[in-house]
Amino acid sequence: MGDRWYSEAVVYCLDIDTFADSDGDGVGDIRGLMSRLDYLARLGVTCLWLHPIHPSPNRDDGYDVTDFYNVDPRFGTLGDFAELLHQAQNRGIRVIIDLVVNHTSDEHPWFQSARSSPDSPYRDWYLWSDQEPADRHQGMVFPGEQNETWTYDRTAKAWFYHRFYKFQPDLNVSNPQVRAEIKKIMSFWLQLGVSGFRMDAVPFIIELTEPGNPKSPKDFEFITELRQHVQWRRGDAVLLAEANVEPDELPTFFGDGSGSGNRIHMLFDFMLNGRLVLALARHDPEPLIEALRDTPKLPVGGQWATFLRNHDEIDLSRLTTEQRNQVYAEFGPDENMRIYDRGIRRRLAPMLGNDRRRIELAYALQFSMRGTPVLRYGEEIGMGEDLSLPGREAIRTPMQWSYATNAGFSTADPEKLVRPVIDKGEFSYQQVNVTAQTSDTKSLFAWFERMIRTLREAPEIGSGSTTHIDVSMPAGVLAHRADGPTGTMVFVHNLGTDDVEVDLSSLEPEADMPMDVLSDRGYGELGKLGAVKLAGYGYRWIRLCRGSAW
Repeated sequence: MGDRWYSEAVVYCLDIDTFADSDGDGVGDIRGLMSRLDYLARLGVTCLWLHPIHPSPNRDDGYDVTDFYNVDPRFGTLGDFAELLHQAQNRGIRVIIDLVVNHTSDEHPWFQSARSSPDSPYRDWYLWSDQEPADRHQGMVFPGEQNETWTYDRTAKAWFYHRFYKFQPDLNVSNPQVRAEIKKIMSFWLQLGVSGFRMDAVPFIIELTEPGNPKSPKDFEFITELRQHVQWRRGDAVLLAEANVEPDELPTFFGDGSGSGNRIHMLFDFMLNGRLVLALARHDPEPLIEALRDTPKLPVGGQWATFLRNHDEIDLSRLTTEQRNQVYAEFGPDENMRIYDRGIRRRLAPMLGNDRRRIELAYALQFSMRGTPVLRYGEEIGMGEDLSLPGREAIRTPMQWSYATNAGFSTADPEKLVRPVIDKGEFSYQQVNVTAQTSDTKSLFAWFERMIRTLREAPEIGSGSTTHIDVSMPAGVLAHRADGPTGTMVFVHNLGTDDVEVDLSSLEPEADMPMDVLSDRGYGELGKLGAVKLAGYGYRWIRLCRGSAW
């Protein structure tokens, strides 16, 4: 793996509380996660992204933090976490954690002090207004669940700002003391051994909120400060950020425009995600072709993080109303499958009708795109969702390990589980679990294991350039290529249902004994690439040639 390890990584994201319970209390914990590290190493994971690990009242799945310097006691201790980092490192797995510093819990001692008196040393750590702000009912992140972004606090006798829920007051990043504290928090976890942070809500962290101004300015230099601070503390640490903003604004999060990548290392590619889902819904690659063509040029070291499912909803807000309705019709036809008037709260396998061909096609597409792939826990075995749970919790059910009670997640009584396991229908743990699939060479898990191994053998996918191959194609077919010092890979994916032949003979002069390295079935020799066969929902990853770096 190269110096920029993140460009060739495979990131696996999980919630500790729903992954594995070691002590039978119904809540997943750090020791439970440690017991499953060998499974993750076998799958091919090289980086773990852990959702919030800090003490919290858990009114927002841990994103309401009360202590940034500790571990939620339900998960274990700081000692347990240090041991997790050690054991993961022994298996070649790095660990990054969520950095949730846009806000705190309203139960955090800082906020309790701040609201108690105008003279509190923490008063200016939060955002206050003596008068009701004119933009009080604007900018809600969770429409339908939020009514306002400014709430009156009777104890403080003032309005406080919260971009998210009212129990999550925003920190005031224009205060130098708050900035220093955020750096101190990052230093603490880097010193303990994490390899970086997934930064939550970055556009809001840098927002210099002004009461009554719904378009408050952003201080991008604060990101530059954080990047510099992190690099001095640990040179190979990475910042992976969430910034679902307009395309022309994205390069500003990577660097200051001088050609230097001096801000975020990696950004989640929300534009690609929305278009990938749209392409799957339409059986038409055109949205993906547009995404490849419209990708902003990144500075050296800048990287996209690709995903199909993450811990939140599939966010369709960057699509037009017509496009969004097409996706809803295909993948979220029932109202309870949707959320926030912008997204879908389902896992991919049920969205695709549990059609193994389409599931493989979708993930083969994602993992062949430029950038670093991020995989949600349970997707590798085709887990489903529980739509009876509220909001985003539908896709946050316990990991399904075995046929044992509670899916092998916990020995607790079922009513004590942090969330119920899926125990009915085709996605029940009796039908979908790790034990069954790791012993089956034809399982979805076995396919993921093979696909990730193939990815690791083709570093140009993550660290090279990716371009659309602009030649005449049958309807439904996308052809693209990845080029780097290690060589060239060519990918053909058929989003349609009909068997087709693709003419790639224009690439023949570059070819050096081209061969399939991953495909949905055996297709035979490629010859001179003039008649590349492809089944409905089929895919072929083709090694076109090797470079001098091999």
